Amino acid sequence: MDQIAHISPILTALLTVSAPLLAFLYQVVRGKRDQSGIISLIAITISFVCGGLTWLSIWNKPTISIQLAWFTIGKSTFTVGLLLNNLSTLMLLLVPTVALPVHIYSRAYMSGDRGVHRYWMYLSLFCFAMLGLVIMDSLLLMYIFWELVGFASYLLIGFWFTRAAAAQANKKAFLVNRIGDLGFLIGLAIIFAQFKTLSLVDLFGEGGLIYQCVLINGQWVSPVNSMDQIWLTLAGLAFFLAAMAKSAQFPLHVWLPDAMEGPTSVSSLIHAATMVAAGVFLLATVFPLFNDSALLFIAIIGTITAASAAYFALGQYDIKRILAFSTISQLGFMMVGIGIGTWDAALFHLTTHAFFKCLLFLSAGAVIHEMVHLKEHSRLDFDPQDLRNMGGLKKYMPKTFILMSLASLALAGFPLTSGYLSKDSIVISSFEWALSKGGLYFIIPICLIMVSILTAFYIGRLLFKAFFGEFRLLGQLQEGLQNHPLHEAPKTMLIPMFFLGLCCLFPVFSPNPLSYHDSWLMDGLLLDEYTFAPSHLAHLVIPLLLLSGSIIGWIIGWKWYVHHKYPLDPDSGIQKTAFHQGYINEFYERLFVNGTLKLAQFCYWFDRHVVDALVALVRFIVLTVSQWSVWIDKYIVDGFVNTVASAAYWAGNQVRLVQNGKLQTALYSVFLLVLLGLIYLIFF
Repeated sequence: MDQIAHISPILTALLTVSAPLLAFLYQVVRGKRDQSGIISLIAITISFVCGGLTWLSIWNKPTISIQLAWFTIGKSTFTVGLLLNNLSTLMLLLVPTVALPVHIYSRAYMSGDRGVHRYWMYLSLFCFAMLGLVIMDSLLLMYIFWELVGFASYLLIGFWFTRAAAAQANKKAFLVNRIGDLGFLIGLAIIFAQFKTLSLVDLFGEGGLIYQCVLINGQWVSPVNSMDQIWLTLAGLAFFLAAMAKSAQFPLHVWLPDAMEGPTSVSSLIHAATMVAAGVFLLATVFPLFNDSALLFIAIIGTITAASAAYFALGQYDIKRILAFSTISQLGFMMVGIGIGTWDAALFHLTTHAFFKCLLFLSAGAVIHEMVHLKEHSRLDFDPQDLRNMGGLKKYMPKTFILMSLASLALAGFPLTSGYLSKDSIVISSFEWALSKGGLYFIIPICLIMVSILTAFYIGRLLFKAFFGEFRLLGQLQEGLQNHPLHEAPKTMLIPMFFLGLCCLFPVFSPNPLSYHDSWLMDGLLLDEYTFAPSHLAHLVIPLLLLSGSIIGWIIGWKWYVHHKYPLDPDSGIQKTAFHQGYINEFYERLFVNGTLKLAQFCYWFDRHVVDALVALVRFIVLTVSQWSVWIDKYIVDGFVNTVASAAYWAGNQVRLVQNGKLQTALYSVFLLVLLGLIYLIFF
């Protein structure tokens, strides 16, 4: 143990990041010759162990930073290095902790896929990119890994690229995230213009340049430069734009539901603690940069996202899309945590959400796995992900049911689960924050309370429709389920799900099941006191309100979806709007896609009929003028010159005739000259 304690955290951090990179390079070289995924599994295990050692070495201890000169432009030197603090090592532990069970699960889930060698290659690249992102000590390096995370997710979402839906989904994710990347670039430009550095240590370290800034007469003044105060707000909003795209915030959330076209194991990793968490991590990293205006905007967008995504989840029938909108909604909660100034609560919810959301997706994957097998054996044509084709699965998959129920309770914020602690930390803090502000600020905590109750209802709807009642396809099977039995997923899939299930319980995060203040995670991340006073009444009333609302929602859901006492019209406008995701995709289709196509068509028409016609007109004019120029040159200019020459030639010939030596010719010439002289004198 003493030898382990003396291992350099910098070395363990480098091993954590480099192991998936080496696995990626190995798979690139080996290609189809190695489809086992053993190397990728070993690599992520090394990352898990080394990440844990790094966390143990750094947690609640002084920050460690190492920098090396990279390149110099003018007087500015850019560095490459590592930054190890509580925030970065938490993510360095979280990412491989979630990725390891996904890798184990994938060995069974992806077994037999013809492109599985690509799967392991992309998965290792994805883990390397995310691990590199969280420990970089420079905003420039973070941006590089930010782009690499997006590229790896593009490959994974479109893994089954022969499917048209998958190809469209990864393109959509790629394009929407380019909008956020533009925001990141703008933020980098503003920060560099103001501080002449992008080093996180120089900017946000103890006594860093950010903390030395002051606002004087509308100017944002730093020790290096001075800019108008508006640039402070714009810098914060630029980084938030990056987080909006990566963490699927309204209205840039549209790519995430479509990302379900990738393998379910990929969805679990993207939704748990990697890609979508990158935006929250970025905002927590640059949090001192935000002013009150930017923070309020973040809180408002987070609230809108949480509410709209929860509403859309109610109208979905695809089991993965329900969980996708659940992720978007929970990310909205995290953004509210950032916006009200409690970024530690946002990171707490990010961490707990990683485990129960990963478990939800893996459980859904187990259900889909068995439904696909049933489809293949029964030769029926149905959607294996549609809840309307399920029902009664509790009898055939009891372990999956228990694990998915546990994850659902954590998502709903039920007591004794980790989700109860983290969600309460945001909802209660938002109420305390609104209490210090007053007025319309109470809209945010009220919306969060309603969304929390709605969350319990829609996840209950998923459980009731999938696991209770009778199996809905039973009547279509010729021989019932006797020859095509549904059964539990393989142990290779169940074991990692059991591990994630344990991580959904409160002891992993706090010894006190009812108080988030006792969490080791909150204690390690909270560096300063909150800007608002605590409310003891809120700590009592809000949890009771959320619990009672959730129980009532489950009772209603039980009657509606199990006892079939559904009183609403499934074809109502409210239901259709939820199913079509508020018609936002259709709006974007008309405004941006069709608008772009129409603009392209107009440009084509304009080029064909206006530009080409103008070119043809100019050509005609030039040719006509050139033809007239040729005629004038040939018949006027050349004719005049030739006439003068002919006249001179004729006159010369005539004069030459006079010089013939004959007296008669000389007298005739003299007489002619005298006659011409007389005519001139008479008439002129």
